[in-house]
Amino acid sequence: MSDRFPAPAPLPSRSPPWYRRLIGLTVVLTFVLIMVGAYVRLTDAGLGCPDWPGCYGQLTPVQAKDAIAQAVAEQGGEHGPVSMGKAWREMIHRYIAQVLGLLVIGISIVAWRHRHEVGQSPTLPIALVGVVILQGIFGMWTVTLLLKPAIVTGHLIGGLITFALLLWLWLRQQPQPRYIDPEPVAALVAPALVGLALLSVQILLGGWTSTNYAALACPDLPTCQGSWWPEMNFADAFHIFRELGMTAEGEHLPMQALTAIHMMHRIGALVVLVALGWLGHRVMRTEGQRELGLAILGVLALQFGLGLANVAFSLPLALAVAHNGVAAVLLGLLVVLNFRARRARLQI
Repeated sequence: MSDRFPAPAPLPSRSPPWYRRLIGLTVVLTFVLIMVGAYVRLTDAGLGCPDWPGCYGQLTPVQAKDAIAQAVAEQGGEHGPVSMGKAWREMIHRYIAQVLGLLVIGISIVAWRHRHEVGQSPTLPIALVGVVILQGIFGMWTVTLLLKPAIVTGHLIGGLITFALLLWLWLRQQPQPRYIDPEPVAALVAPALVGLALLSVQILLGGWTSTNYAALACPDLPTCQGSWWPEMNFADAFHIFRELGMTAEGEHLPMQALTAIHMMHRIGALVVLVALGWLGHRVMRTEGQRELGLAILGVLALQFGLGLANVAFSLPLALAVAHNGVAAVLLGLLVVLNFRARRARLQI
């Protein structure tokens, strides 16, 4: 069919090439920031500079070296939350976030000033400014509220929302595909949205697992603590407004609560594996979407394998950071799928 009736040429983009490149650069920088944020969290460097936005009131850890040295002495060595290395990791994360914020503001200004030339509403770029401001507030609270799980998880989710919205904005600037028969692609709208929702819930569970340090609550596979259904405490596990490692009543968070958090993430992983596996297979069999379907299946398999490896090898840093990054890639692929499906529906 495609040989006799070649697909029509994509609709050209009205966006200037430099604008598309600017948004693309911001998407990449957001992904880098997500990875750096995961590295900061997993190396316990979130309080490397316990104030905000500077480091002990200074612009760089070098300028704050005396205060850092004093904090290290008071905590009895560099094994505590403060060290020069942790301070640098935390500040590099903040520097990248500041550059990202300036880029998003610049994108919104360009989108507003050139809205008639580009032919697009500036609502999304302007909304992104609000998201980035909220992210900055969450970043401040992460430090000033001493790594409360709800705040740290919210900060992680906000970063992924920023990534997804910027990717959607970048996709809008590209030449838009036209389909000979858009109905098979348009039929993916509902399953693509469900897949995105399931993945979002699983990422939220993963963030909650990480910020509560519950990744190794179940050190064995496929059982947990030698049982298929170990003793669990859901009330304390998913109580949102509490301190790190504590219950709402101020007592130490019991192991049963950490087990509940870990098990829900495991169960979610199985649900997502089945649902996105089916979705990827369906996308692969849709005309013109084979590569996207294969990418979803491949990244899904990699992410599931990384999750197993993190438990089997006791959470090595490289694998744990990669697990965060691959989750972002999988999210990006589902954003692309949702974008294509909705564009196809507009052609019907």
